[in-house]
Amino acid sequence: KKKIAEGHDDAKDGGLALMRAYRGLPKNSALIKYLSEPGIKVKLQKSENYYLADQQKEMPKVDKELFFTIDEKNNQVELTEQGINLITRAGEDPEFFILPDIAIKLNDIEKTDLTAEEKLQRKENLLSEYSLKADRIHTVQQLLKAYTLFEKDVEYVVLDGAVKIVDEQTGRIMEGRRYSDGLHQALEAKENVKIEASTQTYATITLQNYFRMYHKLAGMTGTAETEAGEFWSIYKLDVVTIPTNVPITRKDGQDLVFKTKREKYKAVIDEIENLRNAGRPVLVGTTSVEVSELLSRMLKQKGIPHNVLNAKQHSREAQVVAEAGMAGAVTIATNMA
Repeated sequence: KKKIAEGHDDAKDGGLALMRAYRGLPKNSALIKYLSEPGIKVKLQKSENYYLADQQKEMPKVDKELFFTIDEKNNQVELTEQGINLITRAGEDPEFFILPDIAIKLNDIEKTDLTAEEKLQRKENLLSEYSLKADRIHTVQQLLKAYTLFEKDVEYVVLDGAVKIVDEQTGRIMEGRRYSDGLHQALEAKENVKIEASTQTYATITLQNYFRMYHKLAGMTGTAETEAGEFWSIYKLDVVTIPTNVPITRKDGQDLVFKTKREKYKAVIDEIENLRNAGRPVLVGTTSVEVSELLSRMLKQKGIPHNVLNAKQHSREAQVVAEAGMAGAVTIATNMA
């Protein structure tokens, strides 16, 4: 930030530092906030274009100072040479976390003057070592992914000593679902809960293809009209709008934009207080469990009674919804409501 503020924003100076921060921790809240400032994302894009040019010839300069790199688009984490050196103990095999080149090693064994039986034994040892190292490196990568790309109370919650996945669309807990490929175990290790056995996916199907297996398909929702094109292209279903029984009395206000989250949430609390004092029920929609709990804490500080409906409180859903329409009732909810 200091370099860019001083005008040193070219790809080899401030742009390099920005690119390095993005490659190292793209989900860091301070970085995300900084990238939302005018012109900063453009500077990152310019630096990215510079370092990705000529088959990423200059990319090693970016990764040189990092212990690992994150490819957020492909959900991948890779250890750098410096990272491997950091986690390799003193006096340990320097190639403890480096996969051998199987083809070259096998070729070297073939060139030796050993007997056929000895060559076979060495090849088996090599393949065994490769498999062990591959598992070891994969475990480290999954742990790094768990710590850098998955946030508690956003992608998952910890309930009753278990890590449970939260559906980002609905905000509900996906009971019985577990991340595959050792990622769920990495999250369990991160949260210091019991590590369960890993699961293996044998077959997958998209929801669209699953629904198309039914001979008859229909539904009703308050949000179908905006997706009418999608319903037709995927399911060949028309969307019909049913008019309201009485004229709509809802008033849609203009969007309010705030410079910081602090100002935004303070304005939300003030609006809740005004509506509650007027005796009106209030429903506050939030995008994650984390935000719903932050607003809950702010309301507690103000002494405003309220209910929270999120993935952690799903067992109380019926009771919370039943009370939501009462005069002066305040309900904070994630998408699940």
